[in-house]
Amino acid sequence: MDLLDVSSLLTEDEVLVRDTVARFVSDNVLPVIRECFEEHRFPKELIPGMANLGLFGSTLHGYGCAGLNNICYGLICQELERGDSGLRSFISVQSSLTMYPIHRYGSDRQKERWLPAMARGEALGCFGLTEAHGGSDPGNMKTRAKRDGDDWILNGSKMWITNGTIADVALVWAMTDEGIRGFLVEPGMRGFEATDIERKFSMRASVTSALFLDNVRVPAENVLPDAVGLRYPLSCLTQARYGICWGAIGAAQACFEEVLAHAHDRILFDRPLSHTQSIQIRLAEMARRITTAQLLAFRLGKLKDAGQLQPAQVSLAKWHNVRAALQIARDSRDMLGGSGITVEHTAMRHMLNLETVNTYEGTETVHQLIVGQALTGVNAF
Repeated sequence: MDLLDVSSLLTEDEVLVRDTVARFVSDNVLPVIRECFEEHRFPKELIPGMANLGLFGSTLHGYGCAGLNNICYGLICQELERGDSGLRSFISVQSSLTMYPIHRYGSDRQKERWLPAMARGEALGCFGLTEAHGGSDPGNMKTRAKRDGDDWILNGSKMWITNGTIADVALVWAMTDEGIRGFLVEPGMRGFEATDIERKFSMRASVTSALFLDNVRVPAENVLPDAVGLRYPLSCLTQARYGICWGAIGAAQACFEEVLAHAHDRILFDRPLSHTQSIQIRLAEMARRITTAQLLAFRLGKLKDAGQLQPAQVSLAKWHNVRAALQIARDSRDMLGGSGITVEHTAMRHMLNLETVNTYEGTETVHQLIVGQALTGVNAF
């Protein structure tokens, strides 16, 4: 599982965080997550436990947040996604896409109102950027906000929003005459509606929603004062993509661990699968991918803690690590044979989830182009 002993690079505190979250996942997530996936249900009953561990806004300082370093946050994401991508996605949206921008760009009043409650898990957030027609082009935003006295009037819609129908606050990005701005929209505001997206074959243990805004009146005090322009929501995506780089490792490790045990136990033609060259080669390929992903993620964390992280570096790792995890999940499913398609095994669930992880917060092609721009200096979007 750790051929290059990457664990030895971690501090005692980082190991403690990893092992604590790993126990939480093993004791509380794994016993229920298969059923949740089958039933298309997010396990809300796990929220208090995650809050008690300080997992919400874990890298933020003040307001009841843990103030951990970014390696710790990555390990949190890794262990949660070992359970299911839906849980890591939930943490990413709560921490990186809602709490982070309020902490970084919000007013003192906004911070005091939302951050302590969100750190305790008493308030949940969602991030409204993506639109149905926009996809990879968030600058092509149709949601509009117009001033009306001291208030703003919002019209538009958002699509593929994690946590949308369970959120107590939606950070909605809308085009204004000044540029794109962030608005804290609350469920009780007239004209605001969130609906679940049903019949998904991926991320079934996650809440995915559509948001609709029909002349929603938002007071000026609910506008992020220090964020005007597209680069601000994109900066939030960089935070969340960092977590994905680590989370994908957890999904890959879960699949690898399961298929490695299966290879020892499964007897075909009078010998275990693990005794065959073809299976050993495939297991070695999985280990190579996981080890490379671990080193990429660890290096990212060090750069992030040093304040030197660049978006292209995150894109490189998100592209590589999610692709590696998806390939491992697919190959694990194949090595499990016919039983690999059932929910009783891990690989199929992770494979289906990773198809979404490979797409959201920047498709593989988008990240390739970001890296290409960094290499050539030419924007080819």
